Amino acid sequence: MKPDLKQIQAPIATEMEEFETKFRDFMKSKVKLLDHITNYIVRRKGKQMRPMFVFLTAGMTGGISESTYRGAALIELLHTATLVHDDVVDDSNYRRGFFSINALWKNKIAVLVGDYLLSRGLLLSVDNGDFDLLKIVSNAVREMSEGELLQMAKSRKLDITEEVYYTIIRQKTASLIASCCAVGASTSGATEEIIDKMRTFGEKIGMAFQIKDDLFDYGEDEIGKPLGIDIKEKKMTLPLIYALNNASWLDKRKIIYLVRNKNEDKKSVNEVITFVKKSGGLAYANEAMNRYFDEAMALLTEFPDSEYKSSLEGLVRYTIERKK
Repeated sequence: MKPDLKQIQAPIATEMEEFETKFRDFMKSKVKLLDHITNYIVRRKGKQMRPMFVFLTAGMTGGISESTYRGAALIELLHTATLVHDDVVDDSNYRRGFFSINALWKNKIAVLVGDYLLSRGLLLSVDNGDFDLLKIVSNAVREMSEGELLQMAKSRKLDITEEVYYTIIRQKTASLIASCCAVGASTSGATEEIIDKMRTFGEKIGMAFQIKDDLFDYGEDEIGKPLGIDIKEKKMTLPLIYALNNASWLDKRKIIYLVRNKNEDKKSVNEVITFVKKSGGLAYANEAMNRYFDEAMALLTEFPDSEYKSSLEGLVRYTIERKK
């Protein structure tokens, strides 16, 4: 049965509603312009999968507490800050189908808003003595920055190996979901061993999540059309890395030339997509995604059955069965 986010959220529906109110309060400012912008940010929230991971993990490992709300808010504040800054760096005008902050209020204000959100997250933890949560999330932000810079450095030369690719997605994507699960366990009063186990669980989900995203670029879905966005941005993802590793010297040279020099040409991008599909790159990436999924699910078997555990399993399935 296809996972449904509303059903998955059922055990924590009340907590999620309460979290939304608390999160709005955490973002409040005495500056009218800032309040106006933060209200805009809250209104265009996404699926809220990160807070769901925090609350479900806390519920499964010991129970949701007041610090669980602060932990979820800390992650959302710091993550939102990085997204606002990312849009400035990428000169992006849209985020989830809405205008980005920099598109509406220009770069200078967007950078300052990102700084404000970052400081609100830090102060929320410091004021409440949540130093363990601050350490978990600060490590994730550091890793995300390192992963982004590593990808930028490698995309210039197009020399990303499979090992480097896994390092990049572990830092860029998986570290944040790992911190969600570690924060959830930490706020439930779980032992260090359980916190580490849930961090590993979240990391494996994050790896599967990113590989799924990489597959979308090739239209890997019954209704999906190839996008080729990663190719246009010269991003070396797992399907392409595998295809190049198993190509002849001549084919490899040709495809790298197309990615490097013809990445804006639709015909050339389609040629790269066809090459990857014929080389078995999608099947290989699917296999890797499913391996991370299985490893994550195996970690959950160690916990007693509960509605939180069932929903967490559903959320894991959702990450690899989603259509966008």
